[in-house]
Amino acid sequence: MTPMMIPVLAAVIAFVVTAVLGKPVIHWLRKMKFGQKILEIGPKWHMNKQNIPTMGGFMFMIGIAVSVLVMGAYLFFGQGSVSGDTAAQGAITRFGWLPGHGAVYFSVLLIALAYGLVGMIDDWAKIKKKQNAGLTPMQKLLLQIVVAAVFLSLLRLTGGLTGNVWIPGANVTILLPWVVYLILAIVVVVGCDNAVNLTDGIDGLAASVTVPVAIFFTAVGYRQGNAGVTVFAAALAGGLLGFLIFNFNPAKVFMGDTGSLFLGGAVAGLAFACDMPLILIPVGLIYIVETLSVMLQVTYFKATHGKRLFKMAPIHHHFEMCGWSERKIVGIFTLITIVMCILAWMLVQGVL
Repeated sequence: MTPMMIPVLAAVIAFVVTAVLGKPVIHWLRKMKFGQKILEIGPKWHMNKQNIPTMGGFMFMIGIAVSVLVMGAYLFFGQGSVSGDTAAQGAITRFGWLPGHGAVYFSVLLIALAYGLVGMIDDWAKIKKKQNAGLTPMQKLLLQIVVAAVFLSLLRLTGGLTGNVWIPGANVTILLPWVVYLILAIVVVVGCDNAVNLTDGIDGLAASVTVPVAIFFTAVGYRQGNAGVTVFAAALAGGLLGFLIFNFNPAKVFMGDTGSLFLGGAVAGLAFACDMPLILIPVGLIYIVETLSVMLQVTYFKATHGKRLFKMAPIHHHFEMCGWSERKIVGIFTLITIVMCILAWMLVQGVL
C-alpha cells in the first residue's frame, strides 16, 4: 500500500461502515423513541422535525473509530511484515510508528469520543425529560474543560504539542509559558466544541461544513507525516459523507449533541495535534460566525431592551427567515468553508 492510499482507505472504511450502519441505527433510535425535541423558542417551521430520530452521530462515530483502529493495526503490525513489500514499507516510513506514538495516534479519536460521550449524556437527559434541555450549562462546561485539559496534557507529555503558537501568514511563532498556553488552549478547545454544536441547526449543515475542514487536516497531516492526524481526518471526512446520506435535507436522522460535540472535539483536536491551533480561524470561519451571531444577538438584545440585531440566531436561522432554503444555506456555508480551507492551505504552504 502506497502512503497516499493510507488516507484514501481510511476514508473509504469510515464511509462504508457509516453508510451500512445508517438504516439499522435509525430503526433502533425510532424503536427506542429517541426523537428530537424542538425548542419552544426555536423556528416554528422546524416543528415538523419533531421526533425525527436524534443521537444519529453514533453511526459516524463508530465508522470513524473502526477506520482508525484498522489503519492503526496496519501501521503498527505492518512494521514487522513488510520487508518484501516496498510500497507498504514506504507507508510505514512515511508515517513512522515510533515508541510512544500510540498515544499520539489515538489522541484525537479519544478527545472526540470523550466529547461525544458528553453529548450523549446531554441527549439522554433531554430524552428522559422529554424536552430540549439536558445537562445544565455549568455541568456541560465543566465536563468540556476536564476533557480539554486531559487531551492537551496528553499531547504535551507525548511530545505532540510544543506550546508554541504559530501565527498563520505572519511567519511568527510565539512561545508561551505552559500554564498560560494550557489555559488559552482549553478556551479554544471548549469554544470550538460549542461553536460546532451551534452550527448543527439545520439538515446537513454541521456535517457538510466539516467535510472540507477534515480534508484540509488530512492534507496537513500527510504533509507533516503525522499518522494520527492523517488517518483520523480522512476517516472523519469519509464518516461524515456516509452520514450525509441520511442527514442531508430532508433529514431522516439528526446527529444530536452526541454527534456535534464529537465533531467539535475532533476539529479542535486535529488543530492542536497539528500544533497549529490558530489555523482554526480561517478553516472554522463558519463556526466562528455562528457563535458570534449568538453573542451579538444576546448583547444587542440586552443593550436595547428587547431589540434584535438578527431576525433569529444562530445566523443560519436568520437566513431561513430571509427566505433561504436549508439546502441553499448549507451549499453557501460549505462553499465558504472550502474557500477558507484553500486559503489556509496556502498559509501552511507559505504561499500567503
